[in-house]
Formats: sequence, C-alpha cells, structure tokens
Amino acid sequence: MRIVIAEDSAILRDGLAGLLVERGHEVVAMVGEASTLSDVVGEHNPDVAVVDVRMPPTFTDEGLLAAIELRRKYPMTGVLVFSQWIETRYATELLAGGASGVGYLLKDRVADVRDFVDALYRVATGGTALDPEVVSQLMGASRQQDSLARLTPREREVLELMAQGLSNNAIADALTVTERAVEKHIGNIFAKLDLPPSDTHHRRVLAVLRLKG
Repeated sequence: MRIVIAEDSAILRDGLAGLLVERGHEVVAMVGEASTLSDVVGEHNPDVAVVDVRMPPTFTDEGLLAAIELRRKYPMTGVLVFSQWIETRYATELLAGGASGVGYLLKDRVADVRDFVDALYRVATGGTALDPEVVSQLMGASRQQDSLARLTPREREVLELMAQGLSNNAIADALTVTERAVEKHIGNIFAKLDLPPSDTHHRRVLAVLRLKG
C-alpha cells in the first residue's frame, strides 16, 4: 500500500511509519498538521490516508474536517481516522456518502499491529473498518437527533430557553404564555426525549444535555 500519515505527534507518526514500512508498505508522505493533508494527497495519490482527529492549530477537529475534504476531493483514496477521540458530529458527515473506503479506529483499543494493518488494507481496497465503540456512539447520537426532531417548534423553543437557565416563570414571560402552558410543554419534551421520572437524575439537565449533544 501507498500511505500518507497525518499525525501531530512526531513520535507516533514516525513509529507508525516504521511499523508499516517493516511490513512492506510505502509511506509516501507524513504531515504534522491537517492544513497540508489535501495537497500532499493530491501530489502523491496514495491508496489510503491515516488521519488523527485533533491536530494543530486548535487541536479540536481539524483532522476529521481534513478527512471529510479528502473524501470529497479524492473519493478513490481510502481514509482511516485513527484517534483517541470520537467526534460524532463530523464522523457522521464523513460516513454520509457511504462507508466504502472509510475507517475509524481508536488508538487505545488497537492491541495488535496486524489487526491495524488488516483494517488499513480493507479501507485502502474500498472496505470499511469501524471500531464498535465508534458505531455505538454514532448510533446514540443519531437516536438523540431523532428524539429532538419529534419536538414541535414551540417545544424546541422552550427547551432552548431551559438551556439558557430560565425558570418556568421566566420562560412563560419570554413566550407570553401561562406558566401552566410551559409546564405542559416541558412534560411533552420529557416524554419525547424518553426521560421518565427518576430519583437519581435531573430530567431538566438531561434534556438540555440532549440539546447540546
């Protein structure tokens, strides 16, 4: 395989390259920041790119955004996201065009180099390699969005005001409705978000977390 590696840690980058070269593969380029990845892939035309999620300058989601750009610009190049982090928002976007030629593995859960190389080969040849934990979190995020989609515009508005920390009375004043109407909307929100009464969890907080999630 011809491989490009995008990893900000020089030690991890060089170590991964060494392991791949030892097994007969060609690492055609390595970059330490996501901003140069697209140009490097365009120059070297690799079979697959290994991309970390959190890279300079902000170490948030630069790598994953670069991976999405690669899928758009170079659909024949496989993309394997290899990270400690699961970013469900952009991971969903990465897979939106189909899972063929896409992988997302967690560094801490890859115990065998052979398994990693096998997964990399699958992605390079148009297959898929997704860590079960990634799949689980993506499905959970999807279910959360489906739950939020069931809210009416007014219920969504009430939930957004709850997220701002407003009391029921303050929400009623903001929407020019009765406090009883607000209570009814909140009850509907709890029901649609599958948040039953609980002695151990604060439903108002959980509902806001769903919105922020």
